[in-house]
Amino acid sequence: MAVPRKKVSRSRRNKRRSHDGLKAPAYEECPNCGDLKRPHHVCGACGYYNGREVVAAETA
Repeated sequence: MAVPRKKVSRSRRNKRRSHDGLKAPAYEECPNCGDLKRPHHVCGACGYYNGREVVAAETA
């Protein structure tokens, strides 16, 4: 049966887990309306993507 020869130190264990941390989603300002949107996504407020209207804007 495989058993580790030495105890894995806290430092070595935590280095292995360094990529498991949660990252906050990135947001950028929409160049058309100034509202925050996800990069490479259609703006939810105005419906623009890459300088042109992709989705008809909702009127509230």
